Amino acid sequence: MASSSPALAEALAASGRMSVYEQFHERARHAPDAIALRSARRCDTYAALDARVRRAAAMLQARGLARGDRVALLSENCCEYIEIELAAALLGLIVACQNWRLARDELRHCIALVEPGLVIASARFRAAYDATGLDVPAMTIETDYAQALAASAPLAGRPVVDPEDGLVILYTSGTTGLPKGALISHRAQIARAAVLCMDYGITREDGFVAWAPMFHMASTDQMLQALMSGATVHVIDGYEPRALVDIMSRFRIGWMVLMPGSIEPVVEILRAERPAIAGIRVIGSMIDLVPLDLAAELSSLTGAPYMNSFGSTETGLPPASGCLIAPGVVPERLSKRASSLVQFRLLDEADRDVPDGEPGEMAVRGPTVFSGYWNAPEANAKSFVGGWFHMGDMFVRNADGSYDFVDRSKYMIKSGGENIYPAEIERVMLADARVRDAVIVRKKDARWGEVPVAFVARKTEDLDAAAIESLCRAALAGYKRPKAVHFIDYDDFPRSTTGKIQRHEIERWLSERPEYRDPTGSA
Repeated sequence: MASSSPALAEALAASGRMSVYEQFHERARHAPDAIALRSARRCDTYAALDARVRRAAAMLQARGLARGDRVALLSENCCEYIEIELAAALLGLIVACQNWRLARDELRHCIALVEPGLVIASARFRAAYDATGLDVPAMTIETDYAQALAASAPLAGRPVVDPEDGLVILYTSGTTGLPKGALISHRAQIARAAVLCMDYGITREDGFVAWAPMFHMASTDQMLQALMSGATVHVIDGYEPRALVDIMSRFRIGWMVLMPGSIEPVVEILRAERPAIAGIRVIGSMIDLVPLDLAAELSSLTGAPYMNSFGSTETGLPPASGCLIAPGVVPERLSKRASSLVQFRLLDEADRDVPDGEPGEMAVRGPTVFSGYWNAPEANAKSFVGGWFHMGDMFVRNADGSYDFVDRSKYMIKSGGENIYPAEIERVMLADARVRDAVIVRKKDARWGEVPVAFVARKTEDLDAAAIESLCRAALAGYKRPKAVHFIDYDDFPRSTTGKIQRHEIERWLSERPEYRDPTGSA
């Protein structure tokens, strides 16, 4: 391109900019009477929500907050949560979404990490913030926030916001240490919304049910996508199986998020009542962690394909959520397909591409990728080698272009010089209809260094350690088979807020609880 003046260069650059708020505002301008939010206590049109967002932005600006400043938000799912995120999108602020399930010291770490100019907490969790002892100005949603909002006039004008500006900080699970804050930009959120439309055919007619905590991508990414496209967000204050089924029977839904630990109660209602489903584009997630017969029953009862997903907080649904499993089908393989808008490679420890059939760490780039961990230069230097985000997840590429998940590279069992990836063993067990859930952890061993141990929740009492051994013997090499099997109640599995079993917590049981020190693994 020929050289140009600075003014012209800026004008050319500006013509390509669009923020999350501007996407939402366009929907409000073109369809002001469409329903944006629906909850037990509110039903807002796009015009009404936009007016509240602009008043919230004026109120935040009046408190001295400006582009790039952080607001820590600590609340259950509510409509105000969404309007605060959109107000931040209008001003160029960054919302640090706090996990209200954290212990006091963890919560203090997460808030202090981002150095917010303001904390906004719901009445339910205001005491949890106060207990951290942090000296940051705070507002309570139901009282001073509501009063300040009512007293504010809508913001006049539109501050400059760049697509690369941060919008939200979502915290990683921190299974081996304190949580890290992943900064997600307007660009990434717009691209994540595009992937939902491109890969699953989701339209503005397909709403989203925000029941999962809004401090996770499972709700934040999808509720922003819905509001940027003109769809309705159904807001639920936590997991309510009856409410989920009622919404599925009354409204069209794009992605009906259901995670491990949340599927069975929904299936029980669907099985008993057989309601007519209004229409679901895709259902479920993380099928690697779900018994396959349960996933098939859910998809059959709803008539929706099951999402064979692999994504992360850092990347959104990409890189490998491009495969759907037809309703009612129990898949023989859980191989993944690439999502849209992403490139990825599988690399060895020297950052070289591995051949087909060899495990390699997945490295990703594309517009859905986050902008790095907040105030964590060492973690960023390690994660973004060569311009690619290294996920820490091991995959094998198949000859047909599909990808098989192996496991987290950071949780690997090294037994007698062999590498064992727990997911390989777990998939074998979860494929059996008698297994409700299962996890493999490592145990120190004087001979082999480490050996795999199984913790299993069973559906039927005829499942015993010998049956597990038989399953694994038929499908796995000898060194991969569990050296002990412990049966526990399904509800006793420690889980993260996304439903994932916390492997490190169970691993601690092996050294701390006498009942799990029996090397025979008897039930």
